[in-house]
Formats: sequence, structure tokens, C-alpha cells
Amino acid sequence: MLNQYNVQQFNQKGALFDGKSRPQATNRRRRRSPAGHYAGKQERDLHGHYLLPGLIDSHIHIESAYVTPEEFGRLFVPHGTTTIATDPHEIVNVHGLAGLGYMQKAAAKTPLDVHFMMPPCVPSTPFETAGAKLTAADMAPALTAGSVDGLAELMNYVGVVNNDDQMLDEVLAAKAAGKRIDGHAPQLMGKLLNAYAAAGAQSDHECLTVAEAKARLACGMYLMLREGTTEHNLVDLLGAVTEANARRCLLVGDDIQAKTVLKQGHLDHSLRLAVASGCDPLLAIQMATLNAAEYCQLPDRGAIAPGRRADLVVVDDLRKFTVEQTFIQGRLVASDGVARFPVTRAATDQVTSSMFVKDFSAAKLALKLTGKPVRTIKVLPGQVAAEEEVVTVKHDASGNFVYDPSQDVVKVAVVERHHQTGRVAVGLLSDYGIKAGAIASSIAHDSHNLIVAGVSDAEMAAATQALIKQGGGVVLVKEGQVLARLPLPIGGLMSDRPGEEVVKLQARLDRAAHEELGIPEPVDPVMTLSFMSLAVIPKLKLTDRGLFDVAKMEFVPLEVAD
Repeated sequence: MLNQYNVQQFNQKGALFDGKSRPQATNRRRRRSPAGHYAGKQERDLHGHYLLPGLIDSHIHIESAYVTPEEFGRLFVPHGTTTIATDPHEIVNVHGLAGLGYMQKAAAKTPLDVHFMMPPCVPSTPFETAGAKLTAADMAPALTAGSVDGLAELMNYVGVVNNDDQMLDEVLAAKAAGKRIDGHAPQLMGKLLNAYAAAGAQSDHECLTVAEAKARLACGMYLMLREGTTEHNLVDLLGAVTEANARRCLLVGDDIQAKTVLKQGHLDHSLRLAVASGCDPLLAIQMATLNAAEYCQLPDRGAIAPGRRADLVVVDDLRKFTVEQTFIQGRLVASDGVARFPVTRAATDQVTSSMFVKDFSAAKLALKLTGKPVRTIKVLPGQVAAEEEVVTVKHDASGNFVYDPSQDVVKVAVVERHHQTGRVAVGLLSDYGIKAGAIASSIAHDSHNLIVAGVSDAEMAAATQALIKQGGGVVLVKEGQVLARLPLPIGGLMSDRPGEEVVKLQARLDRAAHEELGIPEPVDPVMTLSFMSLAVIPKLKLTDRGLFDVAKMEFVPLEVAD
């Protein structure tokens, strides 16, 4: 019998509709079947295991896996994921609407049901340089036509609550089309949060504390409990979830690398974490199925019931959640951890060229100091947020910053890579842990300029130049020599190789970062660095235009005034 949480345990044969066959026409006068006497075209005995609705992630970025949409489907479907709502603002910040078009064509080649949202923040703020710039007029046709499901995360929450005309125009365009609006408002509370919700933001995945989570629920917003590669918020936020408010709670991944899904899973991993932390298994399942379907306005899924899509997941029990089989529209698409469908790829010629850097040299990494205390971007392990830390650092007789091995402070620079402006901004990074060499990456949220950190100008320049020559991705150098690399030719964000190859390259890169460059194990060397330029998450970040205080939404000097 189907219970209220739409989980079934089968100890006898259960019928599964194959999703394609049409009922055969019959002559009702000549042939009648007694009510309730019918059989499925296929029947499977699940031997006492559990059948769940297909798992739905209502907020995730495909590009963060470093693979294409087709490959993303192959990696994630075996973990019970049958539907995702994705925000392609990474590739759109690099290639504009052409990037969105590519992602949609590529996603059509996987059985994973991929629903796209329209990125509202391209660029995320007016204080950085992206590869493209979108306005409400650019977004309206797709919103009206329904080729996107709504407006993706409103990252420029400061602009929203301060009545920025461009942000409000985008919100109004989504509302005029009758589309939902995702939120993104770290640390926003009180009347400002009320204003943000009143503007139309319906969810938030950026909560760090139970107090923030409860405030979102009190505003009528959906609370997204995020568990990604570097963002581990699910367990901390479960304290805000009760049986009374769980219907407004969702499990999401946000940013999950291929290495993470291959090692520990996706929403199946979130279910395991939630239950191990004391959440009722049925409530946890509801947050990854029915709640998500309702939030994403997909009434044809999220439950096991007549008339719903046969998106189904077979698991061993309600604690381990080992996914044994995944069905999408009644078709078996994965079993025993392996996708059961071929991967064919969309053309990438419109989204490959992405490294347009002008006149870069080590001289542009110079950082002159006077001896005053300086602001550093302080890394917070396991978070995408960063603190501001004021410290005193060394400099030489000419005022140039000098790296001190006894102090965990190094240079970090953002190099504009879209329009050949030649712009380079330099700041300081603390608690990243790097003790030798340098690491450069074209993954630098959300405008995705080139970001590099290292112990000397020479090492940083060597890494930057190697990355430009490579055409995007990640490069590690030590003593001027490349130790490891991860090529990402698609927008400087995604590989054109299978996920397992990407993971092997990344494992080699991570190992070199930890063993050769000294970055400590708790710190993800690539993803952590990539968020140090994200100017919509507190507190201090670096864009290609300078050091930026997110809370104040203004640039600040490196040195602290007396």
C-alpha cells in the first residue's frame, strides 16, 4: 500500500509501466476485465527492497562537476537522480546565451531530465568583468517561451533589496511569465530578508546557521539543505527542520565535482547523512522527492502514484540508501552503480575558445605596501564564504610584499580573460595553506576570470602562462615546472573527457597540491580557490577590478587606514 510519503516496500511482484507503450485499443463490448484485474507489461520482484520516487535536485550546477551535461547524466543517474533543476550561470557568464543553448542541446542527449533556469546575474555584480552581460530584455524571450523554468538564484541580493533597477526588471520579467525565482542571500536577516522574499525570492541554499534557516522558513521561503563538494551545510541545518515545517525543506547539491559523486554519491549521500543525523527516513526522502517536485512545479513526479511519471529508485534499505536500480519514465537506466545507456555528445565548437588574456607578465603581480596592517581573504574550510582577517606582513626595502613561510599568507590575483582588457587585481589570501609553487585556474566564480595563488610572482606567472597556453582548466607549478594539470577546454569550465578520466587527472592534481605545494587535506585546492572571487558571498573577495567587501558592496583598500 502507498503511504503518505510515497515509499513502497515490495515483497511481491509490482507492475512498472515502461513509459513508452500505449494502451492497446480494445472492443469493450466484446472484452471486459473485472475491475482491478490487470497486469503490467513488465513485472519485477524487488525481493523486499524499497521503491522510492526518483530523486530530484532543485538546485545544482552541472559545470561544477567539470563534465558536460551528457557525462553528468551518466555519472549521477546511477545514484538515483532522475531530475535536476540547474542554473547554468557558469557557462553563461563565459559565453552568454550561446552557452545556455549549448547546455540545453547537450542535456537533451541524456535520459536525466534536466530543467534549466535563467541566470539573472551575468555578471553577478557590476563590480567584475564577465564574458557576457544579460539584461531583462535578453532573458524575457526564454522565460515567456518556457524554454527555461524560471529565474535562477538572485545572487545580487544587495541589489534586490536596494531596488536596483536592473535586478527588479529581471524579477518582473520572471513574474510576468509566471515563473518561479530562486534565492541566494547569505547572512541576510530581519527586514532586509523580508524585502528579499517580498521581491519574489522563493528559496535559499546559502544558509550557514540554524537561525538563518529558521528565518527563511518564517518568511515562507523554501529552505535548501546543501551538501556539496566543499559546502557541507546539511547536518548543521537539520536542527531547523521539524515535522511541521519539513514540507518546505529540500535536499540539494549546488556544487558537486565528479570525484565526489563517484566516491560518495549525490542525493543518496544526502539521505544517508540526514538519517544518520537523526532525521526520520521518510521525511528525508520527502525532501528529495515530493517537496522538490512541488517546488519545481513538476506535478507529474515526486511520488509513486497512478498517473505520475515512472521515475523510480530501488534501494536496499532506508539507512544505507544503496541505489540498486534507477528507472526514468519506466525505463531501466542504471543498475548496480552503472548507467545503462550510451553517451552521445553535442558539438562544442561554439563554447571552446575562452582564454583572451592581454599583455600578462609577472610585473602585473607587484604588490606595494607601506607597512600598515593589511586585509586578507581568510579561507573557511568547508565553506564558500570567506572572512576578512587583518594582519601585518613583511615587505622588502622597495615595499614589495614578501612571502613568509612562517605566516600562512600568500598573494592571490585575478586576471581578466574575456575581453583582453589586460586588467589584473592582486590581493592576499590567508589560511589556504600553500607553501610552495602556485596554482592557477580558469574556474573563478562567477565571472570565471583566471585566478592564481602562489608563494612568489615568478611561480604565479609560470602557472598563469601555462594555463593560458593550455586553454583553460587548472595548472599546478613548482619551481616553474608544471606538476599537474586539468584541461577544461569547454569554456574553461568543463572537460570533453569521461568523468573517470577527469577524476584521475583531478586526483593527481589534488595529490600534488597537498604533497608538493603543502595545501592541507581539509582544503579542496581547486574549488576553494575558485570561490575566492565570488563577490556575492561574504565577506571579502577579489574580482578583476579589486578587493571587494561583499557586505558593503564596495571596493576596499588592501591596507587598513590608521
